[in-house]
Amino acid sequence: MIASVRGPVLSIGLDHAVIDVGGLGHAVHATPATLAGLRRGEEALLATTLVVREDSLTLYGFADPEARDLFVLLQTASGVGPRLALATLAVLSPDQLCHALADGNLTTLTQVPGIGKKSAERLILELRDKVGTLAGNGSGELPGAPDRGRLRTEVAEALVGLGFSAKQAEQSVEAVLAADGAPADTSAVLRKALAALGPR
Repeated sequence: MIASVRGPVLSIGLDHAVIDVGGLGHAVHATPATLAGLRRGEEALLATTLVVREDSLTLYGFADPEARDLFVLLQTASGVGPRLALATLAVLSPDQLCHALADGNLTTLTQVPGIGKKSAERLILELRDKVGTLAGNGSGELPGAPDRGRLRTEVAEALVGLGFSAKQAEQSVEAVLAADGAPADTSAVLRKALAALGPR
């Protein structure tokens, strides 16, 4: 799992940038706003997630971990893949997206190309309760309390990287975390989730 990349920017395209990490040029797909903040020849640090498909490995980069977590969360909704998730974050800021989902704001969500009224209603239904966890992961956490949102995202991302669908991953992680005596450690949650999913 590639959680971040840091290095000089070699080039910037319309939908991606190439970042030199240890002598390897990584093509990182990103929103226009993220790309606008990069400068060729200057060092960049992006929070990333690797989307694994049968015929491709695609790296997506974000200016901050919150945007990356929303990108991963969006893909747990029915009918949402990486392209639509990235398009959503290109149109709406993480804060706007969280508020739109939490408030059930169809008008804001349908500003995204590819999201109609029915799609927006489905996103609200499936993600409304989950964005509250992401939005609350800042100063609202008690000192020393496990960061459940981060834990959920990390394990789901790892499962997707192992070949499970985003929906399978999310459901498995939710089941593990909802059980009595749920572990607060990423590797322990991952082991339990894998055991529940069975062999790929």
